[in-house]
Amino acid sequence: MDLSDLKDILRTLEEQDITEFELEQEGVKLRVCRASRQAGAAASAPASSLLAGTAGPTAAPASSGQSGPPAAASAAVAAEGAGADRHTEVRSPIVGTFYRTPDPNSPPFVSVGDTVRVGQVLCIIEAMKLMNEIEAEVAGEVVKVHPENGQPVQYGDALFTIRPA
Repeated sequence: MDLSDLKDILRTLEEQDITEFELEQEGVKLRVCRASRQAGAAASAPASSLLAGTAGPTAAPASSGQSGPPAAASAAVAAEGAGADRHTEVRSPIVGTFYRTPDPNSPPFVSVGDTVRVGQVLCIIEAMKLMNEIEAEVAGEVVKVHPENGQPVQYGDALFTIRPA
């Protein structure tokens, strides 16, 4: 599978409004999950994630060939509660290791009480030696940071709780 094949698959999934897709071919595993258009009201943009699994020479180019980190704008978002107590959870779009800082000597990207804007980097998830920036899809105040720095996270795990502005 090369980059053009991957782009064709993603384009078709978008056009057909397919929310979940999985493919395993020649030792490469591809899984794409994104919010449906109906769920788009809860998130400002459709969420999608890309997992290219298992070792092989085609796994890294497929992941790194996109126009940015594969999870740059792909954190799944879920709304909780109702009314004034409504919070949004930023969930992990991939399996990997959660990092609050860009490197061990830097301050965290965000902390509890910080105000974030749409597109602001919240954390990094390392997966298969690739550093994937997770960005905020809603503006608001960080209420909670769920995992500890360096902790492994699974697909769908809560990373942050944000009170929308």
